[in-house]
Amino acid sequence: MIKLSYDIKNYRKDLAELIKPGDTVIELGCHLGGTTRLIHKDANVIAIDNSPEAIGEMSCIENVLFISGDVRLHEIIRKVYEIEQKCDVLAIDLGGGYHPDTVFKVFYIWSSTFKPTHTVIRNRGILEFFNSAFSSGEDIKSESGYLDSYHDSGIPPLIKEFELWTPSLKKE
Repeated sequence: MIKLSYDIKNYRKDLAELIKPGDTVIELGCHLGGTTRLIHKDANVIAIDNSPEAIGEMSCIENVLFISGDVRLHEIIRKVYEIEQKCDVLAIDLGGGYHPDTVFKVFYIWSSTFKPTHTVIRNRGILEFFNSAFSSGEDIKSESGYLDSYHDSGIPPLIKEFELWTPSLKKE
């Protein structure tokens, strides 16, 4: 199942309802660990964020593997994949309302790599699009936390658009 929300309370409520004891959770955009502190008690959490402020805050949370890095970078996906090849829940909170295109690409890459049972995304732009769109009648759905249209296993190739749209990631 894929769930979308914008309100942080709904995002956290959705995660609390979906996470079962012993689940593996990959949390993208853990920030200072507000959500992590609520979900880590019963789950094995791998939390990733590129904010320098996150490093100190996340080191205070026991039993959470924190990785300081940009979730758009292939090397970060590979690093997590070396630790865990699958997850039960993928939690994505990257900027709340900003950059829905980037958030969707991050979802696509990470969910197709880790094949979560459930994904919860917090992003206003994606939710607004979803609530504004009308179907042409085609009933195409994925029942898992990833899109069935990408059923290959392993880490997808680099997405070239990240290089084009995020100049700070370009290697000189």
